[in-house]
Amino acid sequence: MNISRSSGAAMTMNMLGEKEIPFIFIIDFEMKAPAVIPLSEIETGDILYNFEGFSNCEGEIPAPKSFNFRKYPVAYNNYKKAFDIVMNNLETGNSYLLNLTFPTRIETDLSLKEIFFMSRAKYRLFYKDQFVLFSPEIFVKISDGIISSYPMKGTIRAEIEDAESKILEDEKELAEHITIVDLIRNDLSIVAKNVTVKKFRYIDRVRTINGDLLQVSSEITGELPDNWRSRLGEIIFSLLPAGSITGAPKRKTVEIIKDAESDSRGYYTGVCGYFDGESLNSGVMIRFIEKRSGAMYYRSGGGITVYSDPVSEYKEMVDKVYVTAG
Repeated sequence: MNISRSSGAAMTMNMLGEKEIPFIFIIDFEMKAPAVIPLSEIETGDILYNFEGFSNCEGEIPAPKSFNFRKYPVAYNNYKKAFDIVMNNLETGNSYLLNLTFPTRIETDLSLKEIFFMSRAKYRLFYKDQFVLFSPEIFVKISDGIISSYPMKGTIRAEIEDAESKILEDEKELAEHITIVDLIRNDLSIVAKNVTVKKFRYIDRVRTINGDLLQVSSEITGELPDNWRSRLGEIIFSLLPAGSITGAPKRKTVEIIKDAESDSRGYYTGVCGYFDGESLNSGVMIRFIEKRSGAMYYRSGGGITVYSDPVSEYKEMVDKVYVTAG
């Protein structure tokens, strides 16, 4: 962690929260370049956001009737090398669950801003023509002193026969989900009391240009101290990086991720959100496309356990490379 950048961002969040000044925040995975921006300082042309209806732009644009979207994933053999590093660590007990990700080069005639407007997702962000995201995954919400988290683990194509039953009854998916729920419960206990799993393993449906996906989530809540607004930065940074896109135990798993993955994640799998003066809402920065070295890359991945099959995990990673449909 970059101490000066992350601590400075945390102090800014604390100060703005205490004064009840609305702001958005964008925190990268490595916490080296966090941004905390009061709403009054946002230049709409550079940054567009829509976080569950909290937005600085109006309207949507329909997806073009036809557009190019081709994906060129990393070769399976390269994925398998990283998978083997992860599996060796799982088998020796260094980790119990690890979220392995890779960038996939894509070709599309859509601009990042067009993707922002045509996408349908809980959390959408266009940032300075550097990246766009359209994430279905909540990180944490805070309202009336209650903090809530909704870890998402488990994905299946909706058109598969009995898809909902298959994803809920799959032993590998169950083990992965139990591990991440336990991790998030422990994370929330750092900042909250009376932490409870209110809802365990429910289904969300996500529409994409390649068909619907079913994704499995749970709901976990806890009670914050009365002065939580003046501790917003402390609370958020205490929970990072997000457990759902790292694994357990978190610290050691992050070390393995750095060894297994091809490069740093940057803003991918960081968190973004807003404070409106009264409550906070944030999402995990997945479903993420960035410009890099003159090309576009879509990053995706999935949770690996000792039950994981490399071919299935590789396919899931590729299946998650999509743009959402209206």
